Amino acid sequence: MSPQPENPMKPDQTQWIRDAVARYERPLCQYAYRLTGNFDSARDAVQDTFLRLCRGGVLAEDRVAPWLFRVCRNRCIDVIRKEKPMQSLTDAQAAILPAPGRSPAEETGLRESVSLLLQKLAQLPANQAEVIRLKFQHQMSYREIAAVTALSETNVGYLIHVGIQTLRQQAAQF
Repeated sequence: MSPQPENPMKPDQTQWIRDAVARYERPLCQYAYRLTGNFDSARDAVQDTFLRLCRGGVLAEDRVAPWLFRVCRNRCIDVIRKEKPMQSLTDAQAAILPAPGRSPAEETGLRESVSLLLQKLAQLPANQAEVIRLKFQHQMSYREIAAVTALSETNVGYLIHVGIQTLRQQAAQF
């Protein structure tokens, strides 16, 4: 929310606004043009910004520039939204822009792979399957797994290594 102007009825308000226009009109026009890409839209946005300043009154000197640029930016965004409605993507544009996340085919393949992996995991010896589940499904460290299973950390590492090696060999057979 932008700060509200201070005392709007000061007698020297007209001169203060003239000074603000003289100082900030050109930089605001340049800024607005960079945002909108259209000279007329930029001028309209700046004009509207100064009209809002006239309605609001005098601001503290250190708040004038931030207030003017914020109001101008918001006005430019409104103009851009109004003048440039959303357009649907062409097939060529859609082909270039990847969708976020995995495609339905990738998602299906991943689910099938996970299902197959869980089946193969169930075929491992119980102690190997347990330590692999604790490591990868519950993100436990070797030390935590050792504490849970009453095995040494070295033994946990060995069981995970052998279990993963077995799973890789089984996966390579597909």
